[in-house]
Amino acid sequence: MTTSVHALSVPEAKASFETVEIERRDLRPDDVRIEIRWAGICHSDIHQARDEWGGGIYPMTPGHEILGTVAELGSEVTTHQVGDLVGVGCFVDSCLECDACRDGEEMFCQKGVVQTYSAEDYHGEVTYGGYSREVVVRDHFVVKVPDAFSEDDLPGVAPLLCAGITTYSPLKRYGAGEGTKVGVIGLGGLGHVAVKIAAAMGAEVSVLSRTDAKADDGQAFGATAYYATGEDGVLDDLQGRFDLLLNTVGDGIDLDAFAATLGRGGTMVNLGAPSDSLDIAAFSLLTMRRALAGSMVGGLPETQEMLDFCAEHGITATVEVIEAGQVDDYYDKVVDGDVRYRAVIDASTIG
Repeated sequence: MTTSVHALSVPEAKASFETVEIERRDLRPDDVRIEIRWAGICHSDIHQARDEWGGGIYPMTPGHEILGTVAELGSEVTTHQVGDLVGVGCFVDSCLECDACRDGEEMFCQKGVVQTYSAEDYHGEVTYGGYSREVVVRDHFVVKVPDAFSEDDLPGVAPLLCAGITTYSPLKRYGAGEGTKVGVIGLGGLGHVAVKIAAAMGAEVSVLSRTDAKADDGQAFGATAYYATGEDGVLDDLQGRFDLLLNTVGDGIDLDAFAATLGRGGTMVNLGAPSDSLDIAAFSLLTMRRALAGSMVGGLPETQEMLDFCAEHGITATVEVIEAGQVDDYYDKVVDGDVRYRAVIDASTIG
C-alpha cells in the first residue's frame, strides 16, 4: 500500500519541472510521515536534475533540505511525536551497524548510505526528495528543529539541513574558534552560512570573493574582512594569513594561489564539487606543512548539534522564498549567482 502525494519532478535530464503525483510508502514500524512545509534548493539538486554528475534516476524529485511537521508515526517510533517540527537532510537510511554508522558518520556507511533522492534504497525502491507535499523517512534520519527558531525563521532553517551541516562540520573538526583566522572562499549558498557559523564560533572570519560586490553582506554576516581576489596582488598580500580555509566554490579555482594564504600547519578544506578535477602542486602543501582536505556534510548526531548551535546563536540561511512554478527560473538564477543566498520552496504551493 502507498499514498499518492503531489510533487515536482523532472521526467528526464535537463527537462523542465512538472507537477505529478508520486507514491510514498505506508509506514514501517520505524518510519515517520512528514508534511513538508519548506524545501531548499541546493546547487547539487541542479547538478543531479541536469545529470551533470551522471547516474541520475528519472523521473526525479530532488530536494534534501526538508523542513516539515510530523503527521504520522510508525508503531515503534519513540523519538518523535505528531506535530513536532522536524528536518531531513541529505540521506534517509544506512545500515546503522558498521563502524562509520556507530561513530555517527552515517554518510560513510560501509553498506552504502541511501541518498534522499535519485537513489535505490535497501528495499529496491527509488527515493524521491523534498520538492513534495509529504515524505516518509526512517526515524533515525529525522532531526528535531529547536523551539528557539521562530515561525518567521523557518524558511531559513531548511537550508541548514545541507548548507549548515556542510560548513559546521569542517569548522568544528579543524578547530575554528577564538584565536583562529578563517577564510571563506566564495560568498554563496554555502559560503554565507559558513561565515555566520565561523563568526559565532568566535573565529576571525575573512571572505575571499572574486569581486567586492557582496562586501557589505559579508560584513553583515559576521566577517571582519573582505578581499576581492580577482584584483591584482590581493592573494599575494594575504600569504601566510589563515589557519583554515573553506573552499565553498563549485567551479575549479587556483588552489596553489589560495594555499599560499595558509600559515604554518594550515588546512584548506574543499566543500564544492566541481565537474573537473582539483589540482595542486606538491610544494604548495610541503611548504609550511599545509594540508588539503575534503568534507562532505555530517552525520545525524552532528546535524542535530549544528541545529542546536544555530538556534542558540540565531543563525539561519538568508533566503528567497519561492513558489513551485518558479523553480525552473530559480535553477538558472542559482547557476548565474543571482540568488541571495539560498532559494526555498513553499511546499504548500506544490499541486
